[in-house]
Amino acid sequence: MRQVNFSLIFVFGLVMVFFTLQNTAPTTVHVFPGLSRTLPLAALLLVVAGIGAFIARLFAAWSGMLKNVETLTEVSTVEAQKVRIQELESDLNRYRSTVETQLGLLPSASSANEQDEADEEESNVDPDNESDNDSQTINVDAES
Repeated sequence: MRQVNFSLIFVFGLVMVFFTLQNTAPTTVHVFPGLSRTLPLAALLLVVAGIGAFIARLFAAWSGMLKNVETLTEVSTVEAQKVRIQELESDLNRYRSTVETQLGLLPSASSANEQDEADEEESNVDPDNESDNDSQTINVDAES
């Protein structure tokens, strides 16, 4: 790319030299009403090219500054998002530990199943045997 840029600048400079050598006639330029200058055409071309290059450089500097401001804004936005992500991750870890602690306080599923099985065994007792036990208790009470 540098070779292409150098070639273009070299060709443009060479064309300017040939143009300057061919156009030495004086030219009158009217800048404002009442303000005019007489310059050789080649000098006028150099002045106008210089003014154009200066304006292009100002525009490039302005565009670069705007790009830098935009980049800085994006960087600060990214940093703010990283901070927010860290905050959310710490909140998530804290909530997880809270939930794990609360789950540890609840009776475990295996002990709950054992309790349910024990309740089922008590309810599955044969009603005839239960009534016999009651009658025996009653009889024992009657004898005493």
